[in-house]
Amino acid sequence: MAGLATRDSIVVPDKMLENAGVQVIIDRAIGVDSTDKTVTLKSGDTISYDKLLLANGAEPVLPPFEGKDLGGVFTLRSTPDAEAMSRFIQDHEVKNLAVIGAGFIGLEVGTLLKTTHPEINVTVVELLQRPVAAMLDDDMAAKVTPYLEEQGIRMRLGVGVAKIVGTDDFVTGIELDSGKVIAADMVLVSVGARTNFDLARQAGLELGDYGIKINEYMETSDPDILAAGDNVENTCLVSGKKVSGQLRGTAVSQGRLVAKRLAGAAIPFPGVLYGSCVKLFALCAASVGLSEEAAVKLDMKTAAFTVDSRSKHGMIKDMKPWTLKVIFDTKTRKVIGSQIVSMAEAPVKEIDTMNMAIRMGAVPEDLITINCAGHPDLSSEPSAEPISIVGVQASGKI
Repeated sequence: MAGLATRDSIVVPDKMLENAGVQVIIDRAIGVDSTDKTVTLKSGDTISYDKLLLANGAEPVLPPFEGKDLGGVFTLRSTPDAEAMSRFIQDHEVKNLAVIGAGFIGLEVGTLLKTTHPEINVTVVELLQRPVAAMLDDDMAAKVTPYLEEQGIRMRLGVGVAKIVGTDDFVTGIELDSGKVIAADMVLVSVGARTNFDLARQAGLELGDYGIKINEYMETSDPDILAAGDNVENTCLVSGKKVSGQLRGTAVSQGRLVAKRLAGAAIPFPGVLYGSCVKLFALCAASVGLSEEAAVKLDMKTAAFTVDSRSKHGMIKDMKPWTLKVIFDTKTRKVIGSQIVSMAEAPVKEIDTMNMAIRMGAVPEDLITINCAGHPDLSSEPSAEPISIVGVQASGKI
């Protein structure tokens, strides 16, 4: 969309698949007959199967706003969506972009376009009181909002959108619940995604509250049909509750296990921990497991510890600050969640260390004794390593 990557660089070439013996058919599947074990395509052709994988992803949600069909109103999920937005920016000399939704995609688009098109005024409108609410608690999100505003992004938090307004079939702004109109000659609606379950229903598969029901081997209620990715119902590894799991890492992991299952192996998928990260200008944020807010909703008793650190030893030039938050279940003393906000790229990946800590049932003493690799240019001083400092603090209080 910003001209920094080409279509070919982000799409697996058909030739690569064909060279591996995979037949590629560009068409839409419109029906599944699980009795005859066939898939019907829009062209009228049918394909027979021994095993079927449903990996049809999800589509962006477009609320029934008045004006949603005006020219210049977009959702973003695929390469064609990005290309259409790029053409519109160029053809219409966009000056004012309004983003509805302060999640990953909305903020990434807003910050990316502000970087490559500094002349565009970007306003983000979010119904909740903080950005990336699915990732960060209030205290960590409080570091994000002022930074984005310093970079020229106008943040309108805690306000709803009444409708999208326009003239001559093109958008001119968005009207808030208060009646105030924010000027916009382009609008991105980014408020979530949902899957179409028509094929699953035709196949007679069991559905849960969040997607297609699967067992730990990615098999549906029909053992010859597997499902993976955004369209399946997952289990939270911490709470044991059924949840959605629409994240890239989850889909890739499940895809690998499907391939192993089809080859005869039986490797169980352990559940989701919502490991995710985002980059907004120079600020990086990441999270894994449960937030404090999510844990409270599950009636869990928690204790959280936050430690400020730095990306390099204090005497090294270009040292950048970063903050680690770790959340414990006070009943089990185990780590159940973690969040990071960093002004450098490398520290944000320490979220994967916390991911494994949750997977392994780590308690404060495990964090105290972690021996992190250290170097003046690559990490904080060993005495300032925040994971072990959190362990020290929590060990004395939980």
